Amino acid sequence: MNRRNALRYSLGVGLSTLVYPAFARSLTAKSRFHIGACDWSIGPAGDINSFKVAKQIGLDGVQLSLNTKADHELLRRAETQRAFKEAAKQAGVAIGGLAIGLLNEIPYKSDARTEQWVQDSVDVAHALGVKNVLLAFFSNNDLRNDPKGTQVVIDRLKAVAPKAEKAGVVLGIESWLSASEHIAILDAVGSSAVQVYYDVCNSSVMGYPIFDEIRTLGKSRICEIHLKENDHLLGQGIVDLQKVRQVLDEIGYTGWLQIEGAIPKGKPMLESYIENNKTVRSLFG
Repeated sequence: MNRRNALRYSLGVGLSTLVYPAFARSLTAKSRFHIGACDWSIGPAGDINSFKVAKQIGLDGVQLSLNTKADHELLRRAETQRAFKEAAKQAGVAIGGLAIGLLNEIPYKSDARTEQWVQDSVDVAHALGVKNVLLAFFSNNDLRNDPKGTQVVIDRLKAVAPKAEKAGVVLGIESWLSASEHIAILDAVGSSAVQVYYDVCNSSVMGYPIFDEIRTLGKSRICEIHLKENDHLLGQGIVDLQKVRQVLDEIGYTGWLQIEGAIPKGKPMLESYIENNKTVRSLFG
């Protein structure tokens, strides 16, 4: 970072400090939690401008989409990776993670193209300096009541796991499955590089006892957390965030908390996310 950019960054942090003291602490001291947001929640998926938006909100980082419906390559291209790294540096916002949401439309459990995407995501995560890659298992990629599809996923994860282990990258399964169903998949794969990406809202919607599930999965099986609500601000919906904090303390979880959704109908995204960020920092700061 050159002197001019360093000054711009310092001024930006100073302004954020006036509004969000916890934001300054997260940048200047080692923190248990880092607060980010999914790029598809604060703008179009795969948009390089997400870092500027995250800076306005006061976030620590952005969870990036590996690819999109319009561009299956996107971050799989080295030149795009370099551009995103520079954009993050200029905004003073971290690349907080990677996700393959397109698997919901083009399923990992049945489409051969996705095998290479997941293989490539390990390289991309390593190049971007992030640890976790979210693999989405919803819509067309839903694993519920699909033993055949689940076995395909297990076989494909077994094939990529050694590469992920070597790179220090974790592939996180986010799905509608229960903790016990997730554990069955993890045990079948048999690799520390495959874990659960736990979404507290999705599991609440399914009626799962999320606090028991978090305890059951534990620190060794949960790679990252989504804090989400559907059509509500965080703290105003179905998820008891105070208790989420207590249970994360119990299992000793550290790392990223990525905000997803949590925009009431008719309320602007930016305004909603400034409030969401403030709520999360008040509970997890």
